Amino acid sequence: MKTYISQLVYAIKCDGAFTDQYDEQFRLIYADNEVDALRIAKETGIQKSEEIIDRKGRKIFWEMLAVKDVREIQLEQGGLLTSAVIDTTTIVAPLWQQTGSDNF
Repeated sequence: MKTYISQLVYAIKCDGAFTDQYDEQFRLIYADNEVDALRIAKETGIQKSEEIIDRKGRKIFWEMLAVKDVREIQLEQGGLLTSAVIDTTTIVAPLWQQTGSDNF
């Protein structure tokens, strides 16, 4: 049995309408291989879809959209679970800086 980390993406809906919000969740998966891990991640994501009633009486629902990633991990002291690279430099200048014009 191997250990995997899966990244699940949910759309958040309020009274059936999409709220322009997404929830990315990381879930631990135990499976024999990557194919089984993907299947289990999908099943888990569907089972963990939630529905609550907020304090204003609205029905809030997390709808599972996709399994974004599944990776084998090593559960050991200092083992890497997840990593993200954040680029702090501007890749593309705003249009008004590219043209050198003050006209929008």
